Amino acid sequence: MADIQLGCYTIKSHGAKVARLHMYDWIILLLLAVIDGLLNIIEPFHRFIGKDMMTDLRYPLKGNTVPFWAVPLIGIVLPCVIFGGIYFKKKNIYDLHHGILGILYSVLITAVITDAIKDGVGRPRPDFFWRCFPDGKDLYDNVTTGVLCHGEKSVIKEGHKSFPSGHSSWSFAGLGFLTWYLTGKIAVFDRKGHIAKLCIIVLPLLTAALVAVSRVDDYWHHWQDVVAGAVLEVSQWLHFVTCNFSHILMMQMDCGLTHTPSS
Repeated sequence: MADIQLGCYTIKSHGAKVARLHMYDWIILLLLAVIDGLLNIIEPFHRFIGKDMMTDLRYPLKGNTVPFWAVPLIGIVLPCVIFGGIYFKKKNIYDLHHGILGILYSVLITAVITDAIKDGVGRPRPDFFWRCFPDGKDLYDNVTTGVLCHGEKSVIKEGHKSFPSGHSSWSFAGLGFLTWYLTGKIAVFDRKGHIAKLCIIVLPLLTAALVAVSRVDDYWHHWQDVVAGAVLEVSQWLHFVTCNFSHILMMQMDCGLTHTPSS
């Protein structure tokens, strides 16, 4: 059996090694960021919106309770601050690096999937009427009864990005990752019955849920959009957990570590 080496793995002593080892991971991460940027630039699908459909799309045009710029702070920066705090206590650069890299991958993969679906579906937001007709004077095609918008182009473009909710998927991607991270760090399932630990890991998920609910309250999303954004990320968690637990189980079997409980 290989010797177990204990000690500190700091940025100074092992930072360069970690950077070299995961160089391609960071390159792929940058590629994902570029792809997501392009998905936000291109024009989304403008699905047909008829006069009779506008009845359900006349909710008031409001600002954001949770601004766009606040989502990365909540979903990425806040967890990274926690990772940093644990690093200064444990002095483990591997844990810090993997935490940061992991959460960035979680958020960016989610962002690419979310924005790709947004562009492909082109579902109108609940406030689309006021984006399309900011002066309240609606105009429709005489033949198809489709809307003839005369609002600001960028506002109308954003109005075709309702499904799924980016706020919801981003928040659950980042704070969901933080939940799994804290679950391991504070040993939630150590069979000692510390209910307080469960309360701690619920807080990130509650925060993500409140961010998602705010999108419905602001009339930027239909409730289905928010649910879809959350489900999109939860499905990734389940895939991640299933793959990792299966991998751990196989390693245990290969090493002869599995055992049968005594009766």
